[in-house]
Amino acid sequence: MKIFTASQIRELDRYTIENEPISSIDLMERVATLLTGEIVRYCDGNSPVVAFAGPGNNGGDALAVVRLLRAEGINAVAFLFNVSGKLSEDCQVNRDRLQQKYPEALKEVTQEFEPPKLTEDTVVIDGLFGSGINKPLAGGFAAVVKYINQSEAKVISIDMPSGLMTEDNTYNVRQNIIEADITLTLGMKKLSMMLTDNQRYIGKLKVLDIGLHKDYIRDTEAQYTILEEDMIRERMLCRNDFAHKGEMGHALIVAGSYGMAGAAVLAAKACLRSGTGKVTVHTPRCNNDILQISVPEAIVDLDKDNETIMQTAESNKYAAIGIGPGIAQGEGTAIAMMTQIRCAKIPVVIDADALNILASHKAWLQQLPEGLIFTPHPREMDRLCDTPPVDDFDRLMKACDMAQRVRGYVVLKGHNSALCMPNGQIIFNSTGNAGMATAGSGDVLTGIITGLLARGYATVDAAMIGMYLHGLAGDMAARELGEESLIASDIISALPKAFKHLLNGKRC
Repeated sequence: MKIFTASQIRELDRYTIENEPISSIDLMERVATLLTGEIVRYCDGNSPVVAFAGPGNNGGDALAVVRLLRAEGINAVAFLFNVSGKLSEDCQVNRDRLQQKYPEALKEVTQEFEPPKLTEDTVVIDGLFGSGINKPLAGGFAAVVKYINQSEAKVISIDMPSGLMTEDNTYNVRQNIIEADITLTLGMKKLSMMLTDNQRYIGKLKVLDIGLHKDYIRDTEAQYTILEEDMIRERMLCRNDFAHKGEMGHALIVAGSYGMAGAAVLAAKACLRSGTGKVTVHTPRCNNDILQISVPEAIVDLDKDNETIMQTAESNKYAAIGIGPGIAQGEGTAIAMMTQIRCAKIPVVIDADALNILASHKAWLQQLPEGLIFTPHPREMDRLCDTPPVDDFDRLMKACDMAQRVRGYVVLKGHNSALCMPNGQIIFNSTGNAGMATAGSGDVLTGIITGLLARGYATVDAAMIGMYLHGLAGDMAARELGEESLIASDIISALPKAFKHLLNGKRC
């Protein structure tokens, strides 16, 4: 699923109008009909509906919805803010249609605005501004937004919460953005909807298919996309009936230190569950008994040091390396880690303490081989940056820049984990849940991606499939156990079901 920019969305609307063909006003009527069908679900016979309509096409949508709600017998009224005396063409048409059919339902504001009473029973339709704004709201519109936000009414935003920009809100004025309970967005998700710090404005999100032209969507390149199950399934490898473990790849996990054996256990178990033939864990001597008992399927390669990793493992016999979970950040460990990565001629996944070591030795980033996979959570990403990110968009752009600079792949973990690629493209994950916000979840992801690499997946496919599988297994575990009690081991336990689901029906 593609995510288009604001300019691409405008071009998509124009292309649809010209090539469906359909008039602009008829397309607006189609949109209003779909919006009305959703909004009536939140209205009972006694719920007053108050729409706030701006002077553009978002306001035209809101005016058309009020007319259609009135036809359904719902007590709806629109406040149209026409302070400049300039309405968009389609907004003017819907203003006239509402005035002609239900004149009592139109309150046109040209100068002074006397706000209506908004109670907890009121349904507010936010149609002030949609995806076209490119600067913060100010003046009277900012005052209207604040008035709506301080009320107890249920707020339903059309396309975008007014004031929220489609992509970059780094320098937006946050208090001048509608805080919607529900956002009914048109056609597709927008980039700002994928970012955690904007969720307070969006509320519950639903995408409405308004029949935009599929040829444009298919043929237009997008910098941002959202993973879909079919995209993952078509990349899944089939297992040869006559395969043996030597053909399934041998993975090396470099993990653990004194008190952090669990990170090595989780990464190794997840790696084994991801299809690789063999897994070796390089870890300090203190973790030998724990690893041998907890993961009997794994080979244990002991470091010379008892408590931390101080030496490299021979990498020639492995197909992929995952390094970082629980290794600590001592200088001896840092040197061993960097040597391990620089000498590797195979795919490498860098996580956890390995990322923190690089953050403390930023010059080392320029010495890394190409094609590495980095899996930072937000705080780890912030440490890797020269200057702290201002918000989630800024952090995403810095992760994208890092992927291009080091010619590698950055999986920025979060609710919508984002895979930033060296060509500048960003792919958002669509699986996962809040229950996965638990210790060890990232170690599991490292193990999964490393196992997929060793199994023979291309780097980009291993990163994509890995984050999707990780979230899918988490979703399956949450359905059975609930989010509150979910732990990292539950994600590993659900991996077989996740693999089975994705491989079901695939032609091998």
